[in-house]
Amino acid sequence: MEQSNHSHVSEFILMGLSNEPTLELLMFIFFLLIYLVTICGNIGIILTISIISDLHNPMYFFLSNLSFSDLCYSTVVTPRMLHDIFSQRKSISFISCAVQLYFFATFATIEGYILSTMAYDRYVAICYPLLYPVIMNRRVCILLVCVVYFSGLLTAGIHTSSTLTLSFCGPNVINHFFCDIPPLMELSCSDTYTNKTIIFCIVCLLGLFSGIVTVASYTYIFATIMKIKSSTGKRKAFSTCTSHLLCVSLFYGTAFFMYLRPASSYSASQDKVVSVFYSMVIPMINPIIYSLRNTEVKKAVTRYIHTLVLRLNI
Repeated sequence: MEQSNHSHVSEFILMGLSNEPTLELLMFIFFLLIYLVTICGNIGIILTISIISDLHNPMYFFLSNLSFSDLCYSTVVTPRMLHDIFSQRKSISFISCAVQLYFFATFATIEGYILSTMAYDRYVAICYPLLYPVIMNRRVCILLVCVVYFSGLLTAGIHTSSTLTLSFCGPNVINHFFCDIPPLMELSCSDTYTNKTIIFCIVCLLGLFSGIVTVASYTYIFATIMKIKSSTGKRKAFSTCTSHLLCVSLFYGTAFFMYLRPASSYSASQDKVVSVFYSMVIPMINPIIYSLRNTEVKKAVTRYIHTLVLRLNI
């Protein structure tokens, strides 16, 4: 009798980013620096928003959650990858692989939903400025974040179960540096059509929903901005959106390339490069984008430091 939905593999072997020993130290230093910048940048954003009262508004409440998801899904991947660089045998147990896949999918999905929520927040702020405090009150913001986290957990559960309920009879070598859906699908000895279809449909539906929310929000935003007669007012309105638009473009561009392209175009080496970008680089540059391009954050930090210095002098 065929044993479906049963794994014969107790562990996987991760091939990592490169098999060149001469590159190991260089890669370790490079990715360690990226991870340290990611930790400092995202924790810095979270602490800055929680400490400075000028930033206690919905936009920055969602931004702090974006930083939290960036920090978490980078942490799910990077420390393990750094450890494996110098390991002779890069093995990971089946359970550990499932846990890594689940939490990576959870926080990556949360990231996408948070970006859509931030787009809706900007839509209300620019299109209905007088009603903004009423529509985006504290209760609504907390409810939206709860829905985002619940949806992320649920979606990740479907992704993980669709991938890891397949049969893995060997080989058990994953041509990747962490447990992700595409390379695991390639190892399965059972028919993956149904599983791939489920994942594809979920990504399309949820990605389409998030995309519609984002595109619709910015369509109304741009239409409203175009009606503003003052060039200063237009620049100010645009400045509150540019950072978010850049983050959205980076995240969705890499995510759609990774999970929605045809199976015939699958390339392990190409996937590794893209995975490095969305699992390590994007979590690092998001806080940089928001801190360097956002004048409100810089002004709030400057005022806070000035106030703190005056108090210390007194």
